[in-house]
This record gives sequence, structure tokens and C-alpha cells, in this order.
Amino acid sequence: MDKARFLKIYANLPINLRNEIVLVLDEKGPMTWNAAYIEINNDTQLGEQIFDKLVKLKII
Repeated sequence: MDKARFLKIYANLPINLRNEIVLVLDEKGPMTWNAAYIEINNDTQLGEQIFDKLVKLKII
């Protein structure tokens, strides 16, 4: 996982956009940019799933 890639995009997002839903995981439901940041930054298993899905969807 290339966390720096996500962090660069996240840092350039307007603050009000960070509360918007970025993707929906089947088992966890909708994820905002802020929720994705917390999971990816803490290197959780869910963070890896979020990152992989964002790459697959070509969001990052």
C-alpha cells in the first residue's frame, strides 16, 4: 500500500469535501474521506481494503 499517494490527495481536498462519501464497502457501508484517512493512516486491515478499492476505482 502506497499511503503517501492517498495522503497527498487527502491533503489537497477542501475541508468540507472530506465529510463526503468516497466509496461504499459492502460489509461496512459508506466511507467518507475522513473515515478512509483514519483507517489508512492507522494501517488497519480495513484501511488496506479501502485503499485497494480506491485504486481499483481509479480515485487515487
